[in-house]
This record gives sequence, C-alpha cells and structure tokens, in this order.
Amino acid sequence: MRARLYDWLAGSLERKGLGAWRGELLAQATGDVLEVGAGTGWNLPHYPDDVAPRLIEPDSAFRAALQARGLAAERAFAEDLPCDDASYDTIVCTLVLCSVRDPAQAVREFARVLRPGGRLLLIEHVAARDPGLRRWQGWVEPGWRCLSGNCHLTRDPTADLNRAGFDTADLRQDALPGARGLFRPALVGAVVRP
Repeated sequence: MRARLYDWLAGSLERKGLGAWRGELLAQATGDVLEVGAGTGWNLPHYPDDVAPRLIEPDSAFRAALQARGLAAERAFAEDLPCDDASYDTIVCTLVLCSVRDPAQAVREFARVLRPGGRLLLIEHVAARDPGLRRWQGWVEPGWRCLSGNCHLTRDPTADLNRAGFDTADLRQDALPGARGLFRPALVGAVVRP
C-alpha cells in the first residue's frame, strides 16, 4: 500500500520535470554503481545502458515493489553500508538523505565506499533559504515525518558533504519540479570524493 501511494505521488513530480532531472544526473553514472535508497525504482530507466547498479533499500514495502518488477535490492541502511572501502565509482542517492536517521553518518559512509575521484550523484529536497518559508517547514515537519516515512523538510546535507571532504561547488539550489511551497527547495548535482 505504501509503495503504491509513493508511486502515485512521485508520478506527478516525474512527469513535471523530476524525471528529466534524474536523466541528466544519472547520465554521469559510470563504472561500479551503488544506489542507496532505491525506493520503488524511479531511477532505473535513467541509467546508461552499460550500468547495472547494486540496489540498497531498507524499506520492506519498497523492496517488495522492486522484487515484483524482477529486481533485487539488499536490505541495508545508508549509515552502515555492506560494502568494502573504496569499492564504487558512483553512488546514487536521490530523495534519501531527508529520511535517514543520521545524514552525517550516511555521508561519511558514502565517502568511505567511493573510490578516490568517485562521484556521489544526488537530488535532495532541502530547507528553504527564505527564513519565513523555513519556519513553516519546521512547523509542518513533525506531522509530515509521521506521514512520509521520516522525511525531514528542514535538512540540507551541504555541510555534512563538506565535512566528509566532498567538493560541493557544482551542487545547485533549485526548485523541485512540480512540488509546491514547502517541498520545492532542492539541491541537485554531483560531488566528487577527493
């Protein structure tokens, strides 16, 4: 039920431009690829033909949705990846860091698992820069987290990425296509592990 609801809500955003964002971003996926938080598989059609990502997904309903499509995803959490150090060229993380328990630890895991020069490709909705909108996000967040599987509206992973050594110069602030008001502020792009 939850996976179907997620797909219904996400479908509108995909058609309004999020799918185009995914396509642009995932064209950069190369080599050994790990997708953290694969969800129900919205990224999969956007990978280059020569890329076969390893899928990680902690949510059992989302893993079941992937399995129904003939895809396998491992149960693991972003904060404790079952991967060797420096074992991937690319990590894909879209709309995930908003809901993990410890985003700073997740980002440190990404840095651990990526090879030097490897890329983390991400799309995240984030805290608004506008103080008034950010205040509204904070007021709505407790109820939203209960409805949305722990999704936080007031996170911004940029500081965590910088602390983990990633170069965030190429990340861009943007408006999530098709999203409204509190859900629009977004961060998108690729960061490189030094």
